[in-house]
Amino acid sequence: MSAVTIYHNPACGTSRNVLAMIRNSGEEPTVVEYLKTPPDRAALTALISAMGVPVRAVLREKGTPYAELGLDDPKWSDEQLIDFMLQHPILINRPIVVTPMGARLCRPSEAVLDILPQPQRGAFSKEDGEAVVDAKGCRV
Repeated sequence: MSAVTIYHNPACGTSRNVLAMIRNSGEEPTVVEYLKTPPDRAALTALISAMGVPVRAVLREKGTPYAELGLDDPKWSDEQLIDFMLQHPILINRPIVVTPMGARLCRPSEAVLDILPQPQRGAFSKEDGEAVVDAKGCRV
């Protein structure tokens, strides 16, 4: 089993860029397409805890039922917000990456570079053409 796991949505450009940067480090990660195989409560709670962020920091607003569910209302407890994410996995922001160096919501995509155990093996540009890593594997 890989030392790196990505909670991935292949329809998301940021998620695709992060997956490509993981592979550019020589690692073949465990890919969890969380919309097809959502984490259970224990796994989601553990991910949020490992990232050390508030539950609200993991909520995705764009392209989700966030507004229609009124999730911006501070009345919702962390447990209730997790319930919503379990009912509607699209509310889980992505990509989340777990490595031996930590767990992180990798937005922007280059945030993954801080937790990859191996350096980049060569140049990398995002899908939009923005250079992130130079030919020597160094962050630009």
